[in-house]
Amino acid sequence: MRVDRLRLLNFKCYEEAELGLERGVTVVHGVNGSGKSTLLEAVFFALYGSKALDDRTLDDVITTGEDETEVELWFTHDGREYHIERHLKLRGDRASTAKCVLETPTETIEGARDVRREVTELLRMDAEAFVNCAYVRQGEVNKLIHASPSDRQDMIDDLLQLGALEAYRERASDARLGVKTVLDGQQEVLEDLHKQVEQKEGKELHERLNGLESRHNDVREEIDRFETQREQARTTLENADDVLERHAETREEIATLEDEIDSLRSKISETERKREDATAEIRELEDRREELAAERDDLLAETDLEPDADDAVEAHLETLEARDDELRDELEDVRVSITETNSEIERCREQAETLETEAEAARERAADLEAKLEADETAIVERERKLEDLEADIDAEREQFADAPVDFGEAETHLAALETEREALTDEIGDVTADIRTVENAIEEGERLLEEGKCPECGQPVGDSPHVDVLDEKREELAELDDRLEALEADRDELDDRLERAETLREAERTVEQLEQNRDNIEQLLAEKRDTLAERREQREQLREEAETNEADAESKRATVATLEDEVADYRAELGAINTERGEIKDTLESLQRLAEISDDRDDLANEIDTLRERRQDWQTMNDERRETLSSKRDRKRDLESAFDEDRLETARTDKQNAEQYIEQVDSKLEELESNHDNLQNAIGAAERELEELEELRERLEGVKERCERLESLYDEAETLQATYGDLRAELRQQNVETLERLLNETFELVYQNDSYAAIDLDGEYRLTVYQKDGETLEPEQLSGGERALFNLSLRCAIYRLLAEGVEGTAPLPPLILDEPTVFLDSGHVTQLVSLIESMRELGVEQIVVVSHDEELVGAADSLVRIEKDATSNRSRLERGEPPEAELLTSD
Repeated sequence: MRVDRLRLLNFKCYEEAELGLERGVTVVHGVNGSGKSTLLEAVFFALYGSKALDDRTLDDVITTGEDETEVELWFTHDGREYHIERHLKLRGDRASTAKCVLETPTETIEGARDVRREVTELLRMDAEAFVNCAYVRQGEVNKLIHASPSDRQDMIDDLLQLGALEAYRERASDARLGVKTVLDGQQEVLEDLHKQVEQKEGKELHERLNGLESRHNDVREEIDRFETQREQARTTLENADDVLERHAETREEIATLEDEIDSLRSKISETERKREDATAEIRELEDRREELAAERDDLLAETDLEPDADDAVEAHLETLEARDDELRDELEDVRVSITETNSEIERCREQAETLETEAEAARERAADLEAKLEADETAIVERERKLEDLEADIDAEREQFADAPVDFGEAETHLAALETEREALTDEIGDVTADIRTVENAIEEGERLLEEGKCPECGQPVGDSPHVDVLDEKREELAELDDRLEALEADRDELDDRLERAETLREAERTVEQLEQNRDNIEQLLAEKRDTLAERREQREQLREEAETNEADAESKRATVATLEDEVADYRAELGAINTERGEIKDTLESLQRLAEISDDRDDLANEIDTLRERRQDWQTMNDERRETLSSKRDRKRDLESAFDEDRLETARTDKQNAEQYIEQVDSKLEELESNHDNLQNAIGAAERELEELEELRERLEGVKERCERLESLYDEAETLQATYGDLRAELRQQNVETLERLLNETFELVYQNDSYAAIDLDGEYRLTVYQKDGETLEPEQLSGGERALFNLSLRCAIYRLLAEGVEGTAPLPPLILDEPTVFLDSGHVTQLVSLIESMRELGVEQIVVVSHDEELVGAADSLVRIEKDATSNRSRLERGEPPEAELLTSD
């Protein structure tokens, strides 16, 4: 696996950053606290998300003051390219994942959990295994040494995937115990089934079933005999009921005929009354018709029409209605003319008032323009005087460049160059200060060891210790660094004076620029004001002419109003004449319309009289038919009463009583027999069910026997599998221990070549022992701080090599990442660390990333990334650098 590119937005101390990593050794260089380790944490976070944060939360990775962050990682694994993108957002006081996407060559995976699971399967290691193998985090360089043997065993077993074998063994053990539990339960079931079968077989169920079926058949025959006799009794009962029922129907029909006869008599009487009422009503209608004829004769006399002139009435009525319609139309026309003329009068009055108002407004606006013209002339004079003042101010500011080191217009560039020079000088002072602290620490450590005489950790003499050998050199180096720092600070003070002068010149340039801009603005405003002055004079004359024209138009509208008022008076006189004629026509029309109504009323009365006469005749016919029906019903009633037979009725009653008594007695007997029959049927069913249960128990017994045999076989297989996984894990662990011990000795011997230590022993439980040249043993904790650090790094690299070789190259490992590995190392041990890194590269590790501020590691780099932090914004930035001209350490 190789990390190709990393992009950050608002991640911790990085506002925005992008970094590309190449093959080989990359050193991330910068002072303490500049943000070097944050880059490695970003890679770790991109791969594993929240699992890479230990006890921290998602809120901690978002830059202070921001509400979201973005991390993108491009990497190549097994020759194929992948891309991870994570977005976090603050919602309230908590951060959550807004986007998490992994793009693979074949699919796109979304969601934090799914992405982390895919990365774990891809790299064959989770976040914990990643930091135990490939990522040595700052402050954890001694993690594996300080771990207990059992914890170290779990870490390495997980990395070598031996933990899976232990998980399989435990699962096989759980399966074996589970099978045992099920087997014990089934054996209990088997024993219980044996007892149940024996109990059922002792009841002699077949003999009992045969006896019950014989008794059941006898009862069935007796039930059939009694049911036959009961059917005969029911037939007799039905015949008697039929005779009695027909007698009841005859009595009911006679009663019905009596009711119908009474109803017909009542209807005949009611109809006769209606005929008499109709005769009286006909007489009243004929009287009303004669009254209307008299009224008609009176109205004809008033209108001078002939008594039989019905057609003349209609014709005269139509003529008068036509004339009335003509007058109504004329009346409407006159009213419309009056309305239109009044509207025109009102419109002319409004126009006259509007024209007078506009004339007055035009005169007022002309007066306002007169005042504005005077103010504009005064403003032009003031702005001309202000232009002269600005020219004088511009000349005064330019005078500052008379003795300046740069010409006017170059101050901004000059200031930027000085600020760049000061930043470089500040960085150099920071580097020298950091070097002074490093040398002071080394001197303090050497002097402390000289005072104690022996190493407080391993107890060895310190006479040949690197800390003691270089004390004089370190003191000379410290003096040189102090002199260098004093000179640099003096240069910085002189540069500050130049910066102050440059800032003054830059402010002068900016002032001139502002003054010139103000001058241009005033000149533009002055030209605009002069143009406005001419426009306002012309506008004033136009307004005066507009006022005179509007006044003349208003007088013309007033004259038009007077003429239109005379026309309205004529229209009103014509309207009075039309209304008088329409009144006379209305009176005549009312008389003619009443004549027409009387003629229609007399015709309606004649029709009503004819209708009543027809209805009297219909009622007469209806009563004749009812009298015939009444005679027929009386004859039918007499026939039914003569057919009544009392002897036959008495015989039917006796047969019915005897049949009912027998049926009641036989029902009681049948109920008793049916009860016996049901009891025998239930007993037969119970016997049959017990026989079925006996067969089911025998079948279940055979099935449980077979299941117990299979479970016993499965128990033996699970026990064998459990032992196999345990043996395989022990065998593989021993092989890995031997290989890891060999690789660890090779690596430690390569980086730590002296006469103190002979070998390192790693037993099957991953306990570490260091052998000295004299045969004495040491625990790793007894080594000095620098030796422990190198020992741990050697162990990490040996595990890394074992993983690469142990999986036969099928799982390309991630880059080897070392975060501040020189914390516990002096200059001699740093050289050995460089040799370790070089050896890992020669062994085929494609990519190694080291975070450090040590210059010797910088010299061993194939590529260099420099990190700086802005002291004002507290934001870090990175830039690609070139490693210094130095030979890389080789294996010569």
